[in-house]
Amino acid sequence: MTDEIITSEAVSSSSELNSSSRIICRVCQKQFSQYTCPRCNTRYCSLPCYKSHSLRCTESFMRENVMEELQHLQPDDGSKQKMLDILKRFHSEDEADIMYEDDSPLSEETIQKVLSGNQINFEDLSAEEKKHFQRAVASGELSKLIKPWEPWWSKPSAKYISLGQDGTQLVQPLVKEDTAVSSEDGIESDPLHDVPLGPNSPLPSVNKLSAAGPSPLLAVHLVDIMYSYCFTLRLYNGDWQSDPIGSATVLLSVSSVLGQGGQPETVLEALSHCMEQTCSPAFRHMGGLQFALGLINDTITLLHLDTPALVCMLCDLRRLIQHTEKDLKSEKFCKSKSSEIKTKLKSAERKVYFIMCWVHEQPQEAWSSIAAIVEAEKSRLVEFVGSKTSVPKMKKVQNEGKPLIKEVE
Repeated sequence: MTDEIITSEAVSSSSELNSSSRIICRVCQKQFSQYTCPRCNTRYCSLPCYKSHSLRCTESFMRENVMEELQHLQPDDGSKQKMLDILKRFHSEDEADIMYEDDSPLSEETIQKVLSGNQINFEDLSAEEKKHFQRAVASGELSKLIKPWEPWWSKPSAKYISLGQDGTQLVQPLVKEDTAVSSEDGIESDPLHDVPLGPNSPLPSVNKLSAAGPSPLLAVHLVDIMYSYCFTLRLYNGDWQSDPIGSATVLLSVSSVLGQGGQPETVLEALSHCMEQTCSPAFRHMGGLQFALGLINDTITLLHLDTPALVCMLCDLRRLIQHTEKDLKSEKFCKSKSSEIKTKLKSAERKVYFIMCWVHEQPQEAWSSIAAIVEAEKSRLVEFVGSKTSVPKMKKVQNEGKPLIKEVE
């Protein structure tokens, strides 16, 4: 035989053998072989030669080794019993957790009201249920259940709103005959629509509403109203209909034009007042200065939309006010307080309707110009405030008969 098999003992004493008795590697044909493949008995000298001598041979060898190891890992009766005990223990713990979770803080009576679809107010809860509810609110547990609201002015459909030449809605929704109409427009804000519906009746010319010409400050007042509208909708997650009176109260407190009869003369003055209210203790929980800057971005987004979008926004705001006026008639309020709110709402509705008619007559180029002014004032406010957490208070001063705005130190 030409191939002589050398045992490990012979390899260890290779110094005693001559070179003619050693076998050359069958793979590389360069080195003396020291190993033999356990499957095909091929002689090789190193690991690279073993891997390359036959891929099918090495893979099958590894597969056999793995299968053999897996067979050794098959559980016996003792290990199976241990696994069953562990599963039983976890199952009993899960049942205990379920029983604990079923221990609801709500009474059986309250649960039945919810299941039957009845509306439940905070006053309907028991003292213990009120405590649990307030704890859930304070911990933020309830906020996790509220789906984040996407403003309608940020949706793609807001860029394609179309109204008639007279400002009316081109497509009218069907209104049931037995449905009471609470607004002069005859259209309720439909949550199924991406954007608020426009007016139902034609918008008259501004010249027919007032003998005097429109004020040159209407654009500034519009910024105040838009900011306050965006604030109210974000505060109520887009659903002002859930609490019209509360929504209108917020609107009047933020807007100096609608709530206080204010006449801001510059965009900076209008934004400063709105931001000051946003950062006040009453609304600081909404996010303070960062939330206020976000509302300015909302205002800029609305201004970059076409005129129909602004008309729909003002129309939605008018419906909010009309709903509030209707609810105030049915609610029991203090006479003095109710009279004061009604007076403000009546004045606010007239202003919103007048500005809506004025907006309808303006060209698209007007809004891009106002948006640029708002963006510039926002940059100034950001640069001035810097790391501060409050907004500078502004006041009017007179300088040679010209109204100016000055920061209050």
